[in-house]
Amino acid sequence: LEEAAFQLQQIFRIDISIALNILGIESMRAGHYGIAYTCFKLAADRGYSKAQFNVGLCYEHGRGTEKDLEKAAFYYYHAASSCHPMAQYRYARYLLCHRPENEWDRHQKAVTFLEQAAMAGITEAQAYLGVLYMRGLQPKEKRGLKYLLLAAKNGDAQSRYHVGVCYEKGLGVQQNLAEAMRHYRQSAAAGNRKSQERLRV
Repeated sequence: LEEAAFQLQQIFRIDISIALNILGIESMRAGHYGIAYTCFKLAADRGYSKAQFNVGLCYEHGRGTEKDLEKAAFYYYHAASSCHPMAQYRYARYLLCHRPENEWDRHQKAVTFLEQAAMAGITEAQAYLGVLYMRGLQPKEKRGLKYLLLAAKNGDAQSRYHVGVCYEKGLGVQQNLAEAMRHYRQSAAAGNRKSQERLRV
């Protein structure tokens, strides 16, 4: 009976969190940011990762609460630790852009979260990781190209442009101008200006 009661408590706790998060999303859509934040926060404090991510967004953009990047990162971290892919991406970006101390540890933790998000299909993480590997202190061009190709296949025109650059310059792949032109054309067709300029050149 104790086990059954515990299981019911867990189900009730999860259901309440889901309901609060949905109510928060509906409130946000209606422009009631304060109510949305309150709903998200209640669900987040119950450990619901989707709500933790939404609280992070509220703090990052100042919706329903004051703008506070450290608090946003706190909630992104908790959601990221529960394998929320977009939270992993946003927390990794925070680590890379806003935390100067413990440089190497911070960088490694960010890359780990970015790779998890990229493998979960987050195009932004794939693109960011691709450029990060290409431009790092010790570039890993083949690995960078792998992630740029994933982002390009998911429709990211900027990543498609970077793939073209890789083929044009032989970065992580054998130089192939015809292949570079193919990628530049696809990127340009999606409106990427840099690709249009490279095609003219």
